[in-house]
Amino acid sequence: MDIRAITPDYAVSPQIEPGDLPAIKAAGYTTVIDNRPDGEIPPHLHTDQMRAAAEALGLTFVANPVIGGAMTMDNVTAQGAAIAASSGPVFAYCASGNRSSVVWALAQAGKRPADELIGLPARFGYQLEHLRPQIEALAQG
Repeated sequence: MDIRAITPDYAVSPQIEPGDLPAIKAAGYTTVIDNRPDGEIPPHLHTDQMRAAAEALGLTFVANPVIGGAMTMDNVTAQGAAIAASSGPVFAYCASGNRSSVVWALAQAGKRPADELIGLPARFGYQLEHLRPQIEALAQG
């Protein structure tokens, strides 16, 4: 598992296993967001299994499946709501961490400068510059 802290309160990661959840909790995260559709992954990593493992540890678990290349505003709104509702730092995962970074950046549009929303994920190799027009439009919205 590779926790990539975009901010002190939001981190992303490539796909995790149930056995990674104790370390996520020990690192101080209180909410886990699954941005991976079940159709992309083996059954032992599906939402229901991950939710049960997370909740058994007292973590809040949110399923917000983002289909690669087909992210919706509902995904952005759901991610923002889960972040806002969290009692502490949020850990989000997908296949590589990219979708979890993109949906975070769009959900935070207007709350942070576009340069931060693009630059913070770039430290981990997530290239979001192409989203600048969307981020700026959402910030105006």
